[in-house]
Amino acid sequence: MSIAWKGIYPALTTKLTANDELDLPFFEKNLNAQIEAGIDGIVLGGTLGEASTLTVAEKEKLTKFAVEKTAGKIPVILNIAEGSTAEAILRAKEAKAWGAKGLMMLPAMRYKTDARETAAYFKAIANSTDLPIMIYNNPVDYKTEVTLDVFEEIAECQNIQAVKESTRDISNVTRMRNVFGDRYKILCGVDTLAMEELLMGADGWVGGLVCAFPEETVAVYRLVKAGRIEEALKIYRWFLPLLELDIHAKLVQYIKLAEVQVGLGSEYVRAPRLTLIGKERERVLKVIDDALAVRPTLPDYKSIAAGLQTI
Repeated sequence: MSIAWKGIYPALTTKLTANDELDLPFFEKNLNAQIEAGIDGIVLGGTLGEASTLTVAEKEKLTKFAVEKTAGKIPVILNIAEGSTAEAILRAKEAKAWGAKGLMMLPAMRYKTDARETAAYFKAIANSTDLPIMIYNNPVDYKTEVTLDVFEEIAECQNIQAVKESTRDISNVTRMRNVFGDRYKILCGVDTLAMEELLMGADGWVGGLVCAFPEETVAVYRLVKAGRIEEALKIYRWFLPLLELDIHAKLVQYIKLAEVQVGLGSEYVRAPRLTLIGKERERVLKVIDDALAVRPTLPDYKSIAAGLQTI
């Protein structure tokens, strides 16, 4: 399966039980809601997926389960976030064996690589696999920026095809287009900038709040790409207070609470994360419940062809 790298790619949360085990039935319920809404692929084991706390065995189980349940309808993409090049290469090999159709890749963890080291890291992994790759460029949270010079150097790797753009600078969409044209697909990785980046020509959106609100997320994307901007803007303005839950250190807890409120998940997280309590939980709940009280009626966005792109 080739990956178009267009549309909506939820960075799915990892559903857990009260006993701190994978909750595959709840994961399947959420996955089915995503597919029904019209998403274009899924990302497993990202920040929202609590990747740093998952064992290799759990990643294998989750990936194989997702591959089985999606049954080829959409690509399953596994995130790689490792501390060494050798471990990242091993994860890429395992991802293919488990049935993943693509990779999302962060720079090396725990050591802040310079531009030469960053490029060498990505090239080594790309050259070890034939899976298509999306680079995750998030210097705000992970401290290493994938610069234009790095993208220039890794362009020789044809399977590096896309970027999850999370620099928080929407002009980076234009900057990438000016330098590379259509060499890289660009997907917004920051919920609160999604419509803005789509309007600037981004190809898709790797979303967080889509985990709880898949229909609204897909609707915004398809309406924007169909040029129906006013309709998209109406939904996006309603959505923004919820989307702001994505840009907080506790985004996992916040988004999982949103999933609870719509019946698509549970609050359980893995330590050292703790579930929300007290005034903080009340504050986040109010944001979610206030939005649910005025949840908009969506236009027939599903009649707009997936992948349509006029902007």
